Amino acid sequence: MLRFTTATRSHLNARYFSNLTIFGSGLMGAGIAQVAAQSNVNVTVVDLNQEALNKGSAIISSSLKRVAKKKFQDNVPEQEKFVNNVMKNVKFETNLNSACQNADLIIEAVSENLNLKHKLFIAIDKVAPKHTVLASNTSSLKIKEIAQHCPSRFSNFAGLHFFNPVPQMKLVEIIRIPETDEKVTQALVEFCKKLGKVPVLCKDTPGFIVNRLLVPYMMEAIRLVERGDATKEDVDTAMKLGAGYPMGPFELLDVSLLKATFKYMLK
Repeated sequence: MLRFTTATRSHLNARYFSNLTIFGSGLMGAGIAQVAAQSNVNVTVVDLNQEALNKGSAIISSSLKRVAKKKFQDNVPEQEKFVNNVMKNVKFETNLNSACQNADLIIEAVSENLNLKHKLFIAIDKVAPKHTVLASNTSSLKIKEIAQHCPSRFSNFAGLHFFNPVPQMKLVEIIRIPETDEKVTQALVEFCKKLGKVPVLCKDTPGFIVNRLLVPYMMEAIRLVERGDATKEDVDTAMKLGAGYPMGPFELLDVSLLKATFKYMLK
């Protein structure tokens, strides 16, 4: 299996990263861990305590069981074998230093709190190998602002925005800051494809692509209802049947992660 083994960028033509470390074991972190582990990537999930890691492990295991049931139908032994084999690719860790030691790619998937992300990346910067690519799964914060305390790693820094729920959603936004090395970008493209995802590239613009277009759409839907022009239910129905959207804007707003995105983009 190919992997990045030195600090030199000449090794960044590898088609994928073999050792992935994810900070955050919530829905997003667990989802990213699952799809990576299913693609035979060695994954280390990191969180503050064992209780949080246990919850993350349960999220992954429960999701894998649903995948296995669809894949193998009534063949229970094959279902269990599938889940066990994927879970062997995931380990759980509370120690930041050991979690970063062999990482080729580190993805931060913690809360949308800039100060928290700063503290985390400052700590990662001190211990991660020089070749390690650092990425944030933020849905709305500027990547350059997240990376500002790791100036020596700008060329190996990017955004890697997965969508919820990660196992079902095909899209990944790859966000480049001006300093991001092109070989790093291409390696991330190949990595996303390895996970069965469809990557799109975007500069470090507020909201990236999806949320940059989605938030104004949501705001206009809210204004429409506030003016009394239509009900929430009719707006949702209209956008599903008239525009072919899988969910209406108010159904989308009921997704907690999107509420968090709204909070930070409207500041």
